[in-house]
Amino acid sequence: MNYDFNTCPDRAGSGSLKWERYAGRDVIPMWVADMDFTSAPEIIEALHERVTHGVFGYTVPPASTVEAARAYLRERHGAEVTPEQIVWFPGLVPALNVACRAFVPAGGEVLTCTPVYPPFLSSPEFAGVGLKTVDLVDNNGVWEIDFDGLEGAVTPNTKLFILCNPHNPVGRVFPRATLERLAEFCSRHGLVLISDEIHCDLVLDDLPHTSGLKLAGPSGPPVLSMFAPSKTFNLAGLACAFVVIPDANTRRVFQKSARGLITEINALGYAGCEAALRHGWPWHREMIQTLRANRDRVEDFVATSLPGIRTWHLEATYLAWLDAQELKLPNAVKFFEDHGVGLSDGVPFGAPQGFLRLNFGCPRSQLDEALARMARALASR
Repeated sequence: MNYDFNTCPDRAGSGSLKWERYAGRDVIPMWVADMDFTSAPEIIEALHERVTHGVFGYTVPPASTVEAARAYLRERHGAEVTPEQIVWFPGLVPALNVACRAFVPAGGEVLTCTPVYPPFLSSPEFAGVGLKTVDLVDNNGVWEIDFDGLEGAVTPNTKLFILCNPHNPVGRVFPRATLERLAEFCSRHGLVLISDEIHCDLVLDDLPHTSGLKLAGPSGPPVLSMFAPSKTFNLAGLACAFVVIPDANTRRVFQKSARGLITEINALGYAGCEAALRHGWPWHREMIQTLRANRDRVEDFVATSLPGIRTWHLEATYLAWLDAQELKLPNAVKFFEDHGVGLSDGVPFGAPQGFLRLNFGCPRSQLDEALARMARALASR
């Protein structure tokens, strides 16, 4: 089947976080990780069927949805899990916040690598615990984990390491050897390892994704691997995610910390998730081709038409990481907004002023117009 990735539905007035930020302004929103593609028709059909049922009471995880998640993990990521090991959540950001409360006592610390998805940095603060960060290293254009830096940063108070796998915003698919070394580091220092895998089905290069579930076991650290269809299938508004926790005691501690804070997932969330995991892969194959072409377009355009801006080859995600420090702009985000393009500021990711993130999960015409506006903005300086 041929799916439409060339048309962006009119999202004005739909309550879209992405588009409402610039309501009434001629600014193309290229910031938050939300794609401008219509969902797969197989998902829309499943949602229609659920709506036709007509009753939307409190919902427990349907057995068919649980089995769809298990089959997905088995078939796409080589992980065999039991139903009990899956903890359903209304999103991975709430799960990150609960994990910081569950595994880090007062006076304890969380460790992560920057730049990184901002909730990795805010969750420890909201939990009232400490945070230490170690910068990723740009090794000839390839982002690497600084293990010497981690050894220097970890202390007896460090209890939790949060990994973005694949990485947002640098788009790295870490090799299995790197992740095994990280697991050994966590195990040796007694750290719980969170592997946020929300982008794991958005690998654009011919590279294998290694799930954190492959790092668990008798000699490995306690692992929480977090999944959701929200990025891959653009279903964030349905608020459905799942955390896989193989170790029973770790799972009990996590679930206890969620009591009274996390409510049931809504019925449409489960229906959308199941439809995506069972029937969304033909749409996904074509979507990946679109993203790969858009990724190549961004990398080429930055190299040839945006002087003073640098980017890196993106192995996964639809989020390009840009370094505009050479431009010495007082406020890079405002500069491009004033010229009609809304980008994410790199500062909340733990990066210096001048870093930006560009979402190319959109039709090519929209991407080309945004890039052209950026080029005109630089030419006007």
